[in-house]
Amino acid sequence: MTKRTYTYIFGILVLTTLAAVGINAIATDQSESEAANNSMSLITETPEEGFQVAISLARKGVTETQSDREILFKLRDVYSDDPDALIASSHVIAVHFQTVAAANNYWKDK
Repeated sequence: MTKRTYTYIFGILVLTTLAAVGINAIATDQSESEAANNSMSLITETPEEGFQVAISLARKGVTETQSDREILFKLRDVYSDDPDALIASSHVIAVHFQTVAAANNYWKDK
């Protein structure tokens, strides 16, 4: 893979975060101890809650991959005007949502 391909893939991951929940959600001032106490579960009451978990998983993947916020925001120009990146970011969330839905037996028991 070329450097541009890696940049594009990373941009897609970052776009997932920014497009789905917005820059404000990324820039929240949550302490590390608070973050450690907020455990995430795949089990949700509704598909809507499951979708929010899928978005959170996508965000977490991006921030774990690139923890430097300055670089994270600099890369926005790489993907912000690319419709293919928007589609790819939606795909990342969809894959996470499939996992959440399966974990919840597709909400058949609810």
